[in-house]
Amino acid sequence: MNHRTTILALGMSVALNMGAQTRNGGISQQMLDDIRKVETGNTAGKALFNAIAANSIDDLAKNHANQGAVDTHFSVETASQSIADQKSSGRCWMFSGFNVLRANFAKEHGDSLNVEFSHDYLFFYDQLEKANLMLQGVIDCASKPIDDPRVQFFFKNPIGDGGTFCGVADLADKYGLVPKSVMPETYSAENTSRMSRLVASKLREFGLELRDMVAKGKNGKAIAERKTQMLTTVYNMLCLTLGQPVSEFTYVFKDKNGKAVGEPRKYTPMEFFRETVGGPVNGTFIMVMNDPRRPFHKTYEVEYDRHTYDGHNWKYLNLPMDEIAALAIASLKDGRKLYSSYDVGKQLDRKRGLLDLNNYDYGSLFSTTFGMDKAQRIATFDSGSTHAMTLAAVDLDADGKPVKWKVENSWGPDYGQRGCLIMTDSWFNEYMFRLVVDKKYVPENLLKEYEQKAVMVMPEDPLFQMDE
Repeated sequence: MNHRTTILALGMSVALNMGAQTRNGGISQQMLDDIRKVETGNTAGKALFNAIAANSIDDLAKNHANQGAVDTHFSVETASQSIADQKSSGRCWMFSGFNVLRANFAKEHGDSLNVEFSHDYLFFYDQLEKANLMLQGVIDCASKPIDDPRVQFFFKNPIGDGGTFCGVADLADKYGLVPKSVMPETYSAENTSRMSRLVASKLREFGLELRDMVAKGKNGKAIAERKTQMLTTVYNMLCLTLGQPVSEFTYVFKDKNGKAVGEPRKYTPMEFFRETVGGPVNGTFIMVMNDPRRPFHKTYEVEYDRHTYDGHNWKYLNLPMDEIAALAIASLKDGRKLYSSYDVGKQLDRKRGLLDLNNYDYGSLFSTTFGMDKAQRIATFDSGSTHAMTLAAVDLDADGKPVKWKVENSWGPDYGQRGCLIMTDSWFNEYMFRLVVDKKYVPENLLKEYEQKAVMVMPEDPLFQMDE
């Protein structure tokens, strides 16, 4: 067989093999030929390839007409405060929640006193409580097969550092708070991935053991005792990575210039919590969400979506964006910041700290359109809440309608607009998802709607990602 014949035979073999592998919806040779019917000699296409091959897509898609100076004026703005940095961790929910609590403290003292809460301290108990939630969840579902969706949920997500404001409320109410100076960040608090993977692996191992105990008919007392032993192991791992939680400390408050006010005194975490927050966080707020897939003015609850086994599931009232905006404006006008969450990666100009639907024109670059609406993006996992930030300001036009918003972020003071991000109202409507509002700013009719019997939804729902 000569060289030409060999090549021809190989070509026929490839074609036959391809045909044999493309039944029932696969890419056939004919389909591939149709796909390839691109203008091979198109010089514009070649130029685009050369540009995209050598440059960032965002750099090429950047809308030059939208590159003017960012308007930093806001008609309604809360008092500024220091910007934190969550580093390589998914604790944005805690940073945003703490921003709200410490801003409330400062406002109660005429912005003359400042306080910085320890993220490391509450994160310790967050991880311990999530470990218990996983282990107890495995026990509760032990009669189900290993491939049952609920059993899979616990083994797939044994622990993590993401969360929502509900976690701040449940954990602070239960364990109190301490100053940052008393229990500062550790390497593993700021870089959580390795610690989380090791604890997760241990929890999966423990979960299998607990299922085996249930299958063998062990009594509830024996199972509970073994679970306590398991949590002791987790506790020790957390002590070695995050530090032993403080139980008592001495602290003196400082003014905004860093000068001590009053005399130092001893506190327990619960005493310090009551001193700075005033009382339980649970019961003081409602969570609202914009989910256009579901009926508005209905209350929903996410099963097992909580930080502590004995805590509160994520519960929210579904509202149109204009009503959510009205709640936010009422709070901001009274000088109160709000916990809020977004799909922050969409149309983000990192350099300017601007979130605008017109920042990037991906459609023109790729000669197509990206036409899904908010409901469609949620339903197809294309968009959802990914990051919590603290809503701090709004700019209103002459008719009192929002033009743009500003949030305090937790990516350090050098990111964006001095640690803040500015978003246009159009972007806000498309990519903002949930807001935590003090009940004093919520109309009576919405409070009543929030208390209606909640529809239970599953944590696998595409919208209910943890804020990170």
